[in-house]
Amino acid sequence: MKTKSSFENRLLGLQDNMFNFALTLTADREDAKDLLQETTLRVLDNREKYYENVNFKGWVFTIMHNIFVNNYRKIVRSQTIIDKTENLYHLNLPQDSGFNTPDGAYTIKEINKAIASFTDEYKVPFSMHVSGYKYEEIAQQLGLPIGTVKSRIFFARKRLQEMLKDFRYYTE
Repeated sequence: MKTKSSFENRLLGLQDNMFNFALTLTADREDAKDLLQETTLRVLDNREKYYENVNFKGWVFTIMHNIFVNNYRKIVRSQTIIDKTENLYHLNLPQDSGFNTPDGAYTIKEINKAIASFTDEYKVPFSMHVSGYKYEEIAQQLGLPIGTVKSRIFFARKRLQEMLKDFRYYTE
């Protein structure tokens, strides 16, 4: 039987700290256990990438944080609805949004009409942002500086709020 290396001993010694950190990230005991297990495996798999003069605990916690962020992004991406219709400016709504009512349909028509009235320089970045694209992706796809993209989305949002200021969303 092979004895445990100092690397493995250090990792085992951090398990309680890692679990507490995972618990603060996930706020759920079972998810924290899963994150702890995934992090431990990733650390062991990437053992050769660790350098002795680097803070071991910081290195391990960074791996855990990165796994958590990547998993979170994966969940968000899987819940994002991508619009494949011809109308590129269609607003995507969750299935249970309650907008299946006649009043809701009228509201969506009004929002789409307001967005359609924008010039392309505001309509395209705003619609891409609403569809889930990140600022960097929009800037790259449109060949614009990121500041310009953020500015256009901001002004489109403000204009939309102004156009629909009399609209009130009532919940039951």
